[in-house]
Amino acid sequence: MNEKFFDLKKEKQDRMINAALKVFALNGYQHASTDDMVAEAGISKGLLFHYFVNKLGLYSFLYDYSVRFMVLELSGCAGAETDFFELARRMEGAKFKVLKNYPYMQEFLDRARYEDVKEAVLAIEEKRGTVEAVREEVLGKADLSKFRSGVDAAKLKKMMDYTIRGLMTERFYEQSFQADMMQEEINAYLLLLKNMAYE
Repeated sequence: MNEKFFDLKKEKQDRMINAALKVFALNGYQHASTDDMVAEAGISKGLLFHYFVNKLGLYSFLYDYSVRFMVLELSGCAGAETDFFELARRMEGAKFKVLKNYPYMQEFLDRARYEDVKEAVLAIEEKRGTVEAVREEVLGKADLSKFRSGVDAAKLKKMMDYTIRGLMTERFYEQSFQADMMQEEINAYLLLLKNMAYE
């Protein structure tokens, strides 16, 4: 990647990043079109390739940028908290802080988890699983003694993850994603799960 990308005005950087995140998130690596990205960003194809050389270079940059951004927000969100659902709520808050600037970043990271195009997989292999590891570390601080007898914390966590991912995916495909409203909705689901899981 051309380091001069970061010499661009922040607004232009973010426009280019958001356009590429959106196209990769919705289409996956193989079907993502750089024509769609430049149209979305309002720039020329020559400019995009001036900074990123090719589609793979752009994908690799976006993945690295997204992982760094998410990890930065997530790693500081727990504090001394030990309540499982409060930790989950804080992680969602950290994630939505990112999504206010980069709405498709989480969708992009989720899509990348299941990427199967060899060159794309190899480009991100080193950092694959980094965000999930940080999330596990945060939830690893949870005191599970508050759970009702018979509640399987691992299954509950999976149910929580599937619910959140499903809600977000639905909003993106309906084109109705709004970070603040989505965060409120997810917090309501977390409260519902908490009421079901705790004594």
